Amino acid sequence: MGGGHAHALVLRQWGRAPMPGVRLTVIDPNPAAPYTGMLPGHIAGHYARDAMMIDLIRLARFAGARLILDRAVGLDLTGRRVLLAGQGAVGFDLASIDIGIGSGLPDVPGAGDHAVAAKPLGSYADRWAAFVARGLPRPRVVVIGGGTGGVELAMASAFRLRQAGCDPCVTVLEQAPSALPGVGRGARAALLSRMEALGVRLKTSVHVTGILPDRVVLTDSEVASDFTLTVAGAQPQAWLSATGLMTKNGFVTVGPTLQTSDPAVFAAGDCAHLSHAPRPKAGVFAVREAPFLVHNLRAALSGAQMKKYFPQRDYLKLISCGDRIAVADKAGLRLQGRLLWRWKDRIDR
Repeated sequence: MGGGHAHALVLRQWGRAPMPGVRLTVIDPNPAAPYTGMLPGHIAGHYARDAMMIDLIRLARFAGARLILDRAVGLDLTGRRVLLAGQGAVGFDLASIDIGIGSGLPDVPGAGDHAVAAKPLGSYADRWAAFVARGLPRPRVVVIGGGTGGVELAMASAFRLRQAGCDPCVTVLEQAPSALPGVGRGARAALLSRMEALGVRLKTSVHVTGILPDRVVLTDSEVASDFTLTVAGAQPQAWLSATGLMTKNGFVTVGPTLQTSDPAVFAAGDCAHLSHAPRPKAGVFAVREAPFLVHNLRAALSGAQMKKYFPQRDYLKLISCGDRIAVADKAGLRLQGRLLWRWKDRIDR
């Protein structure tokens, strides 16, 4: 279920060494899945949309897998069936879930009608392209969420609008006293400096109480907005809580083997909660889970011994800064420049 980063790599590895007698089925509502590491580059105008999309049709064909273009909406654990939105149900002996998360603000009045969620990609890229094409001379963009993703997309937005000949006003709103939690001191200073150079404003310790078509309402003030983006929080898909699987805040709980409370069901990526080693939601973990996931799926089918996945505590983050410049964050270092962006670009491609 899902064409996320972990499953894309499982399909590639499966195609290289298929398992005789096993029928592999992939369920995703779209024929292509976004690689979110390239999303800020797309928003900044460095990549066409197709460049950041994983072709699930081609990948499934390579893996010898059946691809069903539908959305999983439930699990019948007793009957071993995946329930689909439009095509009934699909039986399984083993199942794996990698369906990502959302970044909307369901509890904020007006968010569903007047804001765009960064995750899932959905209509974000289309609505952003349409907004840039409007050519507003002084466009106002508000990004709700001052984490790494929000800051990246804010800088990408400011850069793209400047390239289009506009004079943008981009504002990042963060509820906490400071932005960029979890980012080292050196990298944080570099990112704040890049934000300032691009004219991106940062407001911290603010609470969003409502979103209207032309502004974001705070507890004691308002911020004018022509395009409001929500990057705050990680929202699991609601149907996961009704599966009967153990969950944590709506995310499917898995152990070191990436198995859920039902041993026949695995989960990976942002939709999974690593009970043995909780980590923030980041694509790097989905990518590094993939070799363990494909091995353990094979082991579950063959009776071989499974491998245990223990994520690293610190990892290299390459954060893009609108222009073809990136900041590296690891172990408190402050490294930035165009060479790092070219390195990130090569990894992402």
